[in-house]
Amino acid sequence: MAAIQSADIRVSFRGPILAAGTVSRVISPVLLGLGGLLHAVALDADSAPQEESYAHDRTTSAFPAAKQLDAGIFQAKINSFALRLAAEGKAAKTIRTYTEAVQWFAAAGLQAGRGGWEQVTSRDIQQWMAWLLGRYSTAYASNQYRALQQFFKWLAAEDQLPDPMAGLAPPRVADKLVPVFTAEELTRLERACAGRSFAQRRDTAVIAVLTATGIRLSELAGLRCGDVDLWQRELTVRGKGRKDRIVKIGHQATRSLDRYLRARSRHVQAWRPQLWLGAGNREPLTAAGIYQMITRRGRQAGVAAFPHRFRHHFSHTWLDRGGPEGDLMELAGWTSPQMLRRYGASARSARARRTYDRIMTDT
Repeated sequence: MAAIQSADIRVSFRGPILAAGTVSRVISPVLLGLGGLLHAVALDADSAPQEESYAHDRTTSAFPAAKQLDAGIFQAKINSFALRLAAEGKAAKTIRTYTEAVQWFAAAGLQAGRGGWEQVTSRDIQQWMAWLLGRYSTAYASNQYRALQQFFKWLAAEDQLPDPMAGLAPPRVADKLVPVFTAEELTRLERACAGRSFAQRRDTAVIAVLTATGIRLSELAGLRCGDVDLWQRELTVRGKGRKDRIVKIGHQATRSLDRYLRARSRHVQAWRPQLWLGAGNREPLTAAGIYQMITRRGRQAGVAAFPHRFRHHFSHTWLDRGGPEGDLMELAGWTSPQMLRRYGASARSARARRTYDRIMTDT
């Protein structure tokens, strides 16, 4: 029996990792630490990206209906691919998403009789993508395509094999505009959370922080008490690629956090480092728990509220008030300017018209 430990994950395993014929819940070594320490990430089929509603009857498909992850003889190379991703510093969630996509393709998308990865053809990829597009959104199919693309690019270099995806193109995804909040909608959300109970104080603080920062759901859920500096009005968040950054919050969010922290100090679980605790003296909220809380408060307020909408709203508000794009990239944790065009896009036309009125007043 070998035991693997890290700060966040404890995993035990016996024998060869991911031997052929393993079940869908698998454990793969994916993180190499300093000094040769081996960490682990659980690749869990239950934590796959949310699937879209099916557009056609599954029973008419040539591929199995259930999402299978038993890659059989193809699994060994998937293990090596996961290890390579970890060595490049990819986040555990990214590694899980990529490896699951390859496992699913190997288990359900490859025709019977394939003896190894070297026998996979462009036609196999195209058939798999056609099947995905018939049942899932183009965005989901595109994500699956890009995961497979990274795998075959690595495999071609690793084993000196032809890349079956060379010359193929990913599904074209139309931009989906996410509407920003109106001032009235934000007011209704605040009123839905108003009150002096622990849950009300907490939910008010969560909404205020999201509105003031636009941080990612995973970053919000990962906040710890030590990450909050009320005097400086700053939060230290851990973004993608394990990169820390400091974001500012306004006075309203600071007041809401202060009130929540005072309520939190009387919580049975107050000794825990996680910032957001569950109501009724329950343990810390997960990202899923925060998501559910926000959508529930949105229903109470009659507002379509979900965490990522706050990110779009923050980006729009920053740009609409003349904030520099470079500073927005820093605050949002972006490394690519392409993200500037995606976030707040639904209000881009309104910003342009207001800018026209300000600049062209005398014409």
